[in-house]
Amino acid sequence: MSDVLAFNRWDTNGITVADPGLEKYITLDARIIPKTGARYHGNKFHKSRVFIIERLINKVMIPGHKTKKHFKTSGHITGKAHTAFRLVELTLRQIEKQTKENPIKIFVKALENAAPREEIITIEYGGARYPKAVECAPQRRIDVALRLMVQGAYHRSFNNKKTMVECLTEEILNAYNLNQASNAISRKLEIERQADSSR
Repeated sequence: MSDVLAFNRWDTNGITVADPGLEKYITLDARIIPKTGARYHGNKFHKSRVFIIERLINKVMIPGHKTKKHFKTSGHITGKAHTAFRLVELTLRQIEKQTKENPIKIFVKALENAAPREEIITIEYGGARYPKAVECAPQRRIDVALRLMVQGAYHRSFNNKKTMVECLTEEILNAYNLNQASNAISRKLEIERQADSSR
């Protein structure tokens, strides 16, 4: 493990990933400034070598579509690395203030809780389409959980007095506590319920 502190503030030594399926895909090699500039690009698993907080920052820059429509917009979705960096750092400070614990440990546990185990695909037989439940790949589980967390926070802060920092803090803490007020947890349970009924 490294002696470097994340954001020159939080230690990642001693943080463990309880889910053995996700262990190889959540990297806890801390960085003072988590920005590699896609140094690992070229390997299809390059994302998994990147510090997990950097992956959150990248997702905050471009949260993606929600139901393939840009029906909501936000000043935060600008692709500015520094804006996303400050937003995530303030979120981690807020989590530390509320829980009195290491916020990276809280975030990693929240990510484990929010990662869906199954999802639905559509297969076609003779012109008719049927839903089929499939297991979710570990790297995709992390991607989906990060996306759902960030999208939930954006949509809660849209046209609201609450800031993005407050909403992202709430989203992570709700996911950590397995509370369905978290967009990621509620969507995970919904997807797994649909997958269960389409076996």
